[in-house]
Amino acid sequence: MILNIVFLILGLVLILVGANALTDGASSLAKRWGMSDLVVGLTIVAFGTSAPELVISVMSAVDGNAGLAIGNVVGSNIFNVCAIIGITSLVRPMRISKSILTTDIPLVILSALVLLTMGNTSLLDGSKTNMLTRVDGIILLLFFMVFMHHTFSSARHAASGDPAAKGGESKRKMPVWKAWLWVAGGLAGLIYGGDKFVDGASGIAAGLGVSDAVIGLTIVAAGTSLPELATSITAALKGKTGIALGNVIGSNIFNIFLVLGCAATVRPLPFGAVGNADLLILTASSLLFWIFGCVYKERTITRREGGVLAACYVGYMAWLVATA
Repeated sequence: MILNIVFLILGLVLILVGANALTDGASSLAKRWGMSDLVVGLTIVAFGTSAPELVISVMSAVDGNAGLAIGNVVGSNIFNVCAIIGITSLVRPMRISKSILTTDIPLVILSALVLLTMGNTSLLDGSKTNMLTRVDGIILLLFFMVFMHHTFSSARHAASGDPAAKGGESKRKMPVWKAWLWVAGGLAGLIYGGDKFVDGASGIAAGLGVSDAVIGLTIVAAGTSLPELATSITAALKGKTGIALGNVIGSNIFNIFLVLGCAATVRPLPFGAVGNADLLILTASSLLFWIFGCVYKERTITRREGGVLAACYVGYMAWLVATA
């Protein structure tokens, strides 16, 4: 058990350090290639914060740990909306722009509904088990391509109307050799760290007598969401709540469409212990996120609403532990 905990911690550290190095190196290269700060933020940085989930889910799929692969994504997305948005709103109420309410948060809800539908295929085709097939994986990746097209189109429109958005000179670029070194080192850290993390998490699950899915929904989900939590709280303290919102929204969409799309394409994933209760909580929390932005105090997640979201996460964790 001690060795598994060491693997878990070592893997998580390597994943977080690797994701940060990969993001910094790739952002520097992207700016050298003329990409705007906006496009870099919506693509490379969003990918960087989802890289831990991507590596762990794909490695879990390769190793046959489907529960860990799916539980990681579902748990991370619930953590992102309930814990991160909730805690960040407690630090500073979050003002939400109209475009986020009408376009971006509905995409988060859509991704949750798509996963809920795919998690109930047995009701549709009479099969005995609910499974993310390779076809489902390809469909999720197609959704991801549509999202990326929308992102780039919006970014081009914003950049054409705001010359400052085309910048990037305000931040000093690192040397090309260093950027490539950061990218290569970050990828190496992600791959090796992901392998050790999955080994540790699976070993702990076996030692505690609980399923990989429960470990994925709890320890793994919270661990891989640490970059988003740290970024969001820091942004809130600096008064930049828009960064925190974009961070969570982008991560949730990436996690379902890209991460599970890649993992299911590598190997079909049975949902197993990740059931309707988890998928419905994910969908309900996404809807609650949108509702809180629309009502009470218009286009603002207040401290009271943040407290409700955080309490929902605590309640969900208590339920998972009680039923494990």
